[in-house]
Amino acid sequence: MILTVTLNPCIDKSSAVHLFKPESKLRCREVLNEPGGGGINVSKALKKLSTASVALFPAGGHNGNMLCSLLKEEAIAFHAVDTAVETRENWIVLEQSTNHQYRFTFPGREVQEATVKTLVDQIRNFSPSYVIASGSLPPGLPDYFYGLIVKNAKAVGARCIVDTSGPALQALQGKGAYLIKPNIGELCKMLNIEFLEKEEVPDAAQQAIRDGYAELIAVSMGAEGAWLISSDEKYYAAAPNVEKKSTVGAGDSMVAGITYMLKQNKSLKEVIHFAVACGSAATMNEGTQLFNYTDVLRLYANA
Repeated sequence: MILTVTLNPCIDKSSAVHLFKPESKLRCREVLNEPGGGGINVSKALKKLSTASVALFPAGGHNGNMLCSLLKEEAIAFHAVDTAVETRENWIVLEQSTNHQYRFTFPGREVQEATVKTLVDQIRNFSPSYVIASGSLPPGLPDYFYGLIVKNAKAVGARCIVDTSGPALQALQGKGAYLIKPNIGELCKMLNIEFLEKEEVPDAAQQAIRDGYAELIAVSMGAEGAWLISSDEKYYAAAPNVEKKSTVGAGDSMVAGITYMLKQNKSLKEVIHFAVACGSAATMNEGTQLFNYTDVLRLYANA
């Protein structure tokens, strides 16, 4: 089974306004509340691919209760670890006159380290084949926490996929995750270099593999597509030209596509082309709706 882990879940609140104007009362469209956070979004995307998963996360307060209720409505299996800390929320507002999207991402409140350690320890109880740890760390947690998730996943023979950024990503050096998904800028920081051309990505990623970050590295480049690199293979997938309405969840959709194909033992070339199709399809929908499966199949067929 697939277990997704979200250490900093949220309620994504999306709306739209005709025009942003300071010092004015802005008339917004009715708000849409959706369960969010990296791993939870991956679980939502996997469901669209007819693939079951269990979402594991800490939750507390009114927003925590809402998060659990929303996941029940979407028929997504989950296990929430109680915390006295109110679950955070993010705001996504579309300015309709310009089609510009504004994303207000909040850090959330500090969660006790012991609570999250309890959550991480429960990975062993699920005996998953894949563990997908995705998203930011809540305030107060040390950068090494994703390393603990990798360690617990390995203890039960699971492949651990990690999608995070900043110091939490850099702290994975030597931890040996199964796969990580940095963008080019994050890959540069991992290797302490200033800049990479698209063609230089495979060699840089293979250096990161030698440094013990992961067995596989998927490097996302937005409109430029993505690479998937192992110690001896490298595959590039161009991003299709689509009308973009929202980038929320595109990366999580890519991770879901990667996991879906890896679980079927597809080739790395097939994996990255399908993942890019998932990520690109997600940008075609407003707010946090992720992708439509029919769009994914069409984009993948034309890859």
